[in-house]
Amino acid sequence: MTRIGAVSYLNTKPLIHQMRDALGDQDSLSLNLPSRLASQLAAGDLDVALIPSVEYFRGQKYRIVSDAVIACTGPVWSVRLVSRVPIQKIRRLALDEGSRTSAALVRVLLWEIYGLKPETVMLPIEQSPDAADADGVLIIGDRAMHPEHGVYEEIWDLGQRWNQHTGLPFVFAMWVASELAEVDHLVPIFESCRDSGLAAVESIAETHAAANGLTNHDLLRYFTENLHFRLGSRERQGLERFRRSCDALGLIPQPATDRA
Repeated sequence: MTRIGAVSYLNTKPLIHQMRDALGDQDSLSLNLPSRLASQLAAGDLDVALIPSVEYFRGQKYRIVSDAVIACTGPVWSVRLVSRVPIQKIRRLALDEGSRTSAALVRVLLWEIYGLKPETVMLPIEQSPDAADADGVLIIGDRAMHPEHGVYEEIWDLGQRWNQHTGLPFVFAMWVASELAEVDHLVPIFESCRDSGLAAVESIAETHAAANGLTNHDLLRYFTENLHFRLGSRERQGLERFRRSCDALGLIPQPATDRA
């Protein structure tokens, strides 16, 4: 049995489109939170998982097994920093507990652009960003897509800021396995599901838009204009650039190696 783990978030829908039907009898697919998938993969409870890029950096003897990824080449729309003060004056930063990669990304950008290392606190999933006791708040997912513009002095789209700062794409998550896991038979399945998902984005958008407070048009644009699902040479460069930045800030507990 090959144990596969994926995230059930909105941005993964094109990647895992019809995956259960495509898998063989000896393959199982489970959906979970990104942090739990990373822990399960590290513990050997999964053979391959779609995990956040920063968790890939933190792992030992990992390899990327597919060019099917979640990335962006400019504005990502669903990952934002909102601030009640000019960004360069942020002293306390609330980090959405739903994402470790975006939490690392905002800290990298604040340090590299403004030399800032603000105090950080967690923003629980159930807490409104407006209620956070902080100058700036990292928000992801649905609530990042429509922030209250009149409430904040500055709003950053972190995909856009990364691209402007580095000139490179940003990779949020990828299919990762241990070096010893025998998962090569899954590579064409991951990539064919991605391709069929992209071909079916209109129907995927129609299925999931209303439940996420979006119009079909908004969600279709998100899938086709904001997100990018292929790992090429530029994406690998962006991934390695992010690894070096995280390492420099001490955001990778284990020794980093060049695996991207």
